[in-house]
Amino acid sequence: MQNIQLDVTKAVEFLKPGTVEAYEPKVKAAQEALENGTCQGNDFLGWLHLPSSITDAFLADIQACADRLRAKCQYVVVCGIGGSYLGARAVIEALSNSLSWLIGDKKNPVVLFAGNNISEDYLAELTEFLKGKDFGVINISKSGTTTETALAFRLLKKQCESQRGKEVAKDVIVAITDARKGAARVTADKEGYTSFVIPDNVGGRFSVLTPVGLLPIAVAGFDIKQLVAGAQDMEKATAASVPFKENIAAQYAAVRQGLYTQAGKKIEIIANFQPKLHYFAEWWKQLYGESEGKENKGVFPAACDFTTDLHSMGQWIQQGERSIFETVLSIEHTEREMLFPSDEENLDGLNFLAGKHVDEVNKMAELGTRLAHVDGGVPNLRVSVPHLNAYYLGQLIYFFEKACGISGLLEEVNPFNQPGVEAYKKNMFALLNKPGYEAESKAIQERLAKEA
Repeated sequence: MQNIQLDVTKAVEFLKPGTVEAYEPKVKAAQEALENGTCQGNDFLGWLHLPSSITDAFLADIQACADRLRAKCQYVVVCGIGGSYLGARAVIEALSNSLSWLIGDKKNPVVLFAGNNISEDYLAELTEFLKGKDFGVINISKSGTTTETALAFRLLKKQCESQRGKEVAKDVIVAITDARKGAARVTADKEGYTSFVIPDNVGGRFSVLTPVGLLPIAVAGFDIKQLVAGAQDMEKATAASVPFKENIAAQYAAVRQGLYTQAGKKIEIIANFQPKLHYFAEWWKQLYGESEGKENKGVFPAACDFTTDLHSMGQWIQQGERSIFETVLSIEHTEREMLFPSDEENLDGLNFLAGKHVDEVNKMAELGTRLAHVDGGVPNLRVSVPHLNAYYLGQLIYFFEKACGISGLLEEVNPFNQPGVEAYKKNMFALLNKPGYEAESKAIQERLAKEA
């Protein structure tokens, strides 16, 4: 099968000659540090060879659990936040019918998401909708105490038990958590839930190919074997032994770091011309934002859905501050066909498109946009994806993960921690007077009184 491809020619022209080539020894050192486990964050490198370590037996266990949920549930709610839900949602949204929320699917349950916000309205509306319905829950939390997820799970666990009885609930609630410790592990063992382990050495944003992503994707009815196969092939294609000029992960990391450090491009917009990739971009934003945004460094990751956002953000991208570059995800072949019709009156003036595939119009919009943005001073990288299917999504996931690890090390930060994430939690707990935060509660109340 053909692999995804990377075209950097419309980005390199914004750099001084030899800039990308100069990164080769640095990239090689980063790859060696990843392989040898000598880099910062080396206790979170389990993702690096995760695809090739996945066995058929492991996938069979995931599939068996998914099949049980599919047989017993109309709806399955995935409770998780950040990397504990974005990867699964990215793949499910990309592979689903765009109107599946309207038409439903008699073969598979509808996968819903909770535990990724603290909206009272959302939780009230979700639980109201689930009344009288056969639903299950996949609770994804290493600790079991993440506020957003724990709050949603407590509500859904009680509702599921109330509606379906404790015995049935035990069969349709699944825990994906730590192997030995944490509130979610204690609950799973006590209640007798089927459980899967989040590996200690895989961070949340790199966890799509663990049960965190694989189980919800399988529940939705998609081929996790093909997803993993794509990742396995990309693991080989981006191995440290692959020459620098042929290694798309190495090239992507080098070019974006060159644009950042040498050309002053501080913002990367990931753009697509296929609306099903919206949540893939959300997953990508976390992957790069949480990996690189530290020590007052890091490219800011943003996302646009084209052509939709060309009518809202197009002006800024074309003529705003020249601090941006674009990475375009381009799907080469559609899965469906639709020809543009002719109209006798031709009041809209579009008869010149009659008989053309709608995707041809979309592709010309993509090419025209890339040319316009490059002319407007926006470096442009293009990732070509042959088809939007499970296999190529697996390739995309691993490609971006591998490039992220290399890019973070080129930036000289630890790509695998997230120390800044805890700041808002400490303030929130202090404001809520959580036990154990008495000193922090007093300090923050005094601060707010002074600022009032």
